[in-house]
Amino acid sequence: VKRTCVGVKQGECFGLLGVNGSGKTTTFKMLTGEVSMTDGNASINNFSVIKQLNKVHQNLGYCPQFDALDSLLTAREHLYLYARLRGIKKKNISYIADCLLKRLGLTLWADRPVKQYSGGNKRKLSTAISLIGNPSIIFMDEPTTGMDVRAKRFLWNCILTLTRKDHKSVVITSHSMEECETLCNRLVIMVNGKFKCLGSVQHLKA
Repeated sequence: VKRTCVGVKQGECFGLLGVNGSGKTTTFKMLTGEVSMTDGNASINNFSVIKQLNKVHQNLGYCPQFDALDSLLTAREHLYLYARLRGIKKKNISYIADCLLKRLGLTLWADRPVKQYSGGNKRKLSTAISLIGNPSIIFMDEPTTGMDVRAKRFLWNCILTLTRKDHKSVVITSHSMEECETLCNRLVIMVNGKFKCLGSVQHLKA
């Protein structure tokens, strides 16, 4: 990834559009501190990714490209576990978990082990986990991978609610122009680790 420079506003959905290997996931890994930057800096809510990574993590939700789920645990157990890791008070966890299960349409599946889930339900659970702690910015790496059309549109509506009603900042990676057109206020096209075009969907299609 080379010489990327961009800011994301509150309530905005920003998209990184590109084919596999273009640098989208690597960009996320640098912004979350999983991969060290060799040059430059980045900040989340004015906290430096290089110098204040703990503060960055407190303000950030992350839905990875590959679901980090235990096949033997239920959705509810996953949410309880990640809530404890987030430092949520024990007395509040049950309510938060119920709200997230309802929001992501997983209530009927809440107490079934993940090994019984479809790919779409796994992505919904990963999204729910990324929302624990009420982060102000959420990174979503290929959020609708493995979803059928109905589940995909359901998750799109959830993301639109996050930006338009909850005023969260959301950054997604995708290889689908349709997805970016539906969700994103602005997007960038990535090619070989570089930002090639940046603007609104309408601007880039013109």
